[in-house]
Amino acid sequence: MALCLSASLGGTQEPTFFRIGTSSTGGIYFPIGGLIASVISNPPGSLSCESGGSCGVPGLIAIAQSTRGSVDNIDAIAEGALESGLTQADIAYWGYHGEGIYRAKGKVANLRAIANLYPESLQIVVRADSDIHNVADLRGRAVSIGEEGSGTLVDAQIVLGAYGLSRTDIEHYHFKPGPASDLMRAGRLEAIFLVAGYPADTITELAETLGIRLLAVDGAEAARIRLAHPSFTTTVVPEGAYPGVAATTTLSVGAQWVVSADVDEDLVYGITRALWHESARPVLDNGHPEGRLIRLETALDGVAIPLHPGAARYYREVGLID
Repeated sequence: MALCLSASLGGTQEPTFFRIGTSSTGGIYFPIGGLIASVISNPPGSLSCESGGSCGVPGLIAIAQSTRGSVDNIDAIAEGALESGLTQADIAYWGYHGEGIYRAKGKVANLRAIANLYPESLQIVVRADSDIHNVADLRGRAVSIGEEGSGTLVDAQIVLGAYGLSRTDIEHYHFKPGPASDLMRAGRLEAIFLVAGYPADTITELAETLGIRLLAVDGAEAARIRLAHPSFTTTVVPEGAYPGVAATTTLSVGAQWVVSADVDEDLVYGITRALWHESARPVLDNGHPEGRLIRLETALDGVAIPLHPGAARYYREVGLID
């Protein structure tokens, strides 16, 4: 059943529940969603911002809800099962415009943006002693290409295609990051695709306990991907991001926070204001490495779907849009 979407921004409040679709608990969206939920919430009975309490929306109880990831979150917003969710920029674009994987599924006309958050890197993990040295070497290998409903799965297929491979050319599996890491340790998986900010905890643990390398996505193949999918940009996972792993050129895409157009404008205005309130900065900076990258100055970078009117009102107030 859909939860209440209206909120009073002052006086005595009835609790308003607001869900943020994230990822599996082993993914980065889950802790990031938890940080966002904490800074936008101010449950009934809490101290006001002026009295030293939360500077979230009065009466709001935000919840980070575990899901399978980007596609799952957009689908749930379309169906009214979630108010908002985290997603990759390319998946958001496809959803709103009815392109890519949404050409057959149908466009999500009620999808709106709150903010761009931080860049996510495509990471293809293999054992340090593996004889797999490039994406083309994955042919015939046991590879986790991401959960069904995840953005990782969509992007893995794009990358495989650029190197002349499809799912049928590999022994493909759809594992969450945690189980995939366990299976690589056990010798049952030879590679793992993950689209996430770095360092991802599960990959760090693999690097510390097993020893890993990252496969590069560069050259002509990366150029073809960028031409066909402008949401992608070239990036480098730097040396030291994971113990013992060299700097690796790959692709990245923005992580964005999207919301249903049906959510009340005043509520989304209050949520957007709370996200960028100065009191949120220590929570984001200290809560997760990716939290430090969530900045007002990049809040509109790569946003290729309409802003929710409540978010747009806030960005007009602070001079980010006319």
